[in-house]
Amino acid sequence: MDKKQDDNMRKYGLLGKDISYSFSQNYFTLKFKDEVINDATYQNFDIQNIEEFKTSILKTEGLSGVNVTIPYKESIIPFLDRLDKKAEQIGAVNTIKFTKKGFLKGYNTDIYGFKKTIKPHLKKHHKKALILGTGGASKAIAFVLKALKIDFHFVSRQDSEKASYTYDTLTEDIIKDHQIIINCSPVGTFPDVNDAPNIPYEGITSKHILFDLIYNPSQTVFLKEGKNRGATTINGYDMLVFQAEKSWKIWNKRL
Repeated sequence: MDKKQDDNMRKYGLLGKDISYSFSQNYFTLKFKDEVINDATYQNFDIQNIEEFKTSILKTEGLSGVNVTIPYKESIIPFLDRLDKKAEQIGAVNTIKFTKKGFLKGYNTDIYGFKKTIKPHLKKHHKKALILGTGGASKAIAFVLKALKIDFHFVSRQDSEKASYTYDTLTEDIIKDHQIIINCSPVGTFPDVNDAPNIPYEGITSKHILFDLIYNPSQTVFLKEGKNRGATTINGYDMLVFQAEKSWKIWNKRL
């Protein structure tokens, strides 16, 4: 690619830490190829601390939009000029648009992806949910559950104001009473594929939905435990596809 052609390229990417496994880079690279989008590229911006966003990433010529993943969905916010209303309410951002006026505006497309993915599986008895983890992704999940009028409680490793339960205080009866369980933690992600959230899986029944935001591996130990007990199991792949397409529309103003 010569310099003149490179200057005309729109550059997009994923901001995160230790993201060589990233879904997004492969997805957008294939999308650009399949849809003959020849003026755009997508790359990983793997940084060790959020300050590098300002000192390094923002200096990338032609940068037009960025996705944000673990662990920067919350810490990125002070670096942005504006927030979409939903992203502001949630307090987490996973998509950044570079406006024509030079502003950085934050959006959250996780809410769109999660809602589109889980809604077809919901039944009348799905009235209570447990959210495993309290990071940026869990905030988007909580936002959707509230909109769907599903009662929810957070579970964390330690006592906190955010969480109703710790993993140590979960019981089989609590699991039985919450028939949607969503793993928003990174536990079980490649390469640690033998790990799983430490919950009383004995409480899971065929009435449960287990949703894992992880997509690699496609079937985590968490999901296998649910499947073995007859639960509906959903991994994070479709959610990622939905949120990626929503990001693309935001970057290209096709809202």
